[in-house]
Amino acid sequence: MTPELLEEALATFAVLFDEARAAGEPDPTAMVVATASLDARPSARTVLLKHHDARGFVFYTHLDGRKGRDLQANPHAALLFHWPRVREGVQVRIEGGVEIVSDDEADAYFATRPRGSQLGAWASIQSETLESREVFFERLAHVEREFEGRDVPRPMRWTGLRVRPERIEFWYGAAYRLHERWLYEGGLAGEWSKRMLYP
Repeated sequence: MTPELLEEALATFAVLFDEARAAGEPDPTAMVVATASLDARPSARTVLLKHHDARGFVFYTHLDGRKGRDLQANPHAALLFHWPRVREGVQVRIEGGVEIVSDDEADAYFATRPRGSQLGAWASIQSETLESREVFFERLAHVEREFEGRDVPRPMRWTGLRVRPERIEFWYGAAYRLHERWLYEGGLAGEWSKRMLYP
């Protein structure tokens, strides 16, 4: 089968994403990101989708946090969107390799963040032990003084990660758990296939 099937899958995602916005989902961009360390220990957390196009699905994080470390050591991830207000409930599952976005792309996104979020990216030592909230707010106050009166640059280790889809599954809820599932899969030569799965 041809790469048009990937285009079909991405177009389907875009339609469902718009439906999630229209349906009043609390945050349609929320997605679970699952990673695994080199010793195959899984970890999952919810992050926010910041961009999606034919190249993949992008979220931002600090490379020294747990998910950043996992994805540098084992650059493969699984994403899960769950939109219960869309149709009879929809899930989208995406799996693929992971790459770091370009510095230009990360800089451009960082510049759009609220100043408080920019400062927080400098103050946080993501995933490390924090003695108390007071210590964190002291670090935040220090960063505020350091960048007072000027733009906040992007921390070097804070960047975007793009999941390049190799599998995209659309799960449509139905009564009596008679769900409808469609799986798009990419092959090694760049060809894509599509098949239906049992519920």
